[in-house]
Amino acid sequence: MSEKAKAIIDNMLDQLVALQESIEKEDAFSNKNKARPEKVEMLTIKESAELIDGLSEHTVRQLVKQGKVKSIRTGEGRNGKILVNKADLLSYFVAKDK
Repeated sequence: MSEKAKAIIDNMLDQLVALQESIEKEDAFSNKNKARPEKVEMLTIKESAELIDGLSEHTVRQLVKQGKVKSIRTGEGRNGKILVNKADLLSYFVAKDK
């Protein structure tokens, strides 16, 4: 193989290595940003009712019971609390406006 051919191949390899390193840096950057999950904000029944004007605690409980908004129950019986997903509650009412 001639010196010119070797030089061309070496140049191509250098460019490929540089390209690979660039791709790896971009992947690391994008994965770093994706690694953090979005923070989920949960509200009590009372906080949910206060968030939207004209919404009562009874209505929030009915929405939870009907499965129209996402919620979780912490504890059991009278001491347990129902926590409502804030984003889901807001999106429910935004969808109703349209």
